[in-house]
Amino acid sequence: MENILLSVVIPARNEESIINILLDEIIQTLNTSNIDFEIIVVDDGSEDGTFHAVANRAHSHNTIKGIQLSRHFGKEAALLAGLQVASGNAVVTMDADLQHPPAVILEMLDKWRCGAHVVHAVRSGFAPKLFSSDIRSRTFSRLFSLFSGLNTKKSTDFKLLDRSIIDILVKLPEVHRLFRGLAHWIGFEQEYVSFAPEPRRNGQGKWSVFSLFSLAATAITSFSIVPLRFISILGFLTLIFSLAVGSEALWSWIVGESVSGFATLILTILILGSFIMISLGIIGEYIGKIYEETKHRPLFLISANVGFDRDKTKEKTGMS
Repeated sequence: MENILLSVVIPARNEESIINILLDEIIQTLNTSNIDFEIIVVDDGSEDGTFHAVANRAHSHNTIKGIQLSRHFGKEAALLAGLQVASGNAVVTMDADLQHPPAVILEMLDKWRCGAHVVHAVRSGFAPKLFSSDIRSRTFSRLFSLFSGLNTKKSTDFKLLDRSIIDILVKLPEVHRLFRGLAHWIGFEQEYVSFAPEPRRNGQGKWSVFSLFSLAATAITSFSIVPLRFISILGFLTLIFSLAVGSEALWSWIVGESVSGFATLILTILILGSFIMISLGIIGEYIGKIYEETKHRPLFLISANVGFDRDKTKEKTGMS
């Protein structure tokens, strides 16, 4: 057996009906890998018995560990909670909805053994029966790549990271995180494996149009100042438009024509008002992020854990 410990971190919310299926598939896959492993399930404020199911498995299987957050803090916070307590030489992050095939972990391990620090699992197609959800997800990835300059197209949260990368990521002080983006931003040796996403076995995906829009706003403002530059460009274009309208009105007055432009005036006011509101909204997003960063609140709080040394997580919070 190789002297390697692999940690698998799984953020989960309301996955009671499938969490045991996922754990069985991961264990079955990793038992063929000839390495030691631990599976860390982070319950992000589930309203069902997800943590109870994990706790039951942890009592009978010493490779399974569980963390229960005190409330729903979001997937990014749940991922960070798992990464902070993961002790493996390499760490795999994956979703709990069974769309990330555990068998791909073995391919990721091969890339890691060959020297890769980060191994991204990228989608090679659409998940059956979830076409619209995949379209929204890919649209988000393309927008994020466009604004951030990072190539995250088809990227997911299904990744393998070397211990050295984990040590860097958990020390980053920022509150608003996008794990998917940070894994690309950090650089180092990066490799890719492809996978065909499986259909969800527990209903529809949890990402609505509104939640994806909110995530996109957070991601873009956390990784790019392009929207702020957009305001400057918008202001310059508005100035040109105003000069053109003003010049036309001045010329009409010089040649003795009546300056009839009530409709034009109203339209101009509406356009300028819209631009001002959009600009204020963009600036407000950045100010809001600054406000959140200065509060220095923990990113998450842990209410219970199972399978860990008690002293390791007893006082653990998300404070960087």
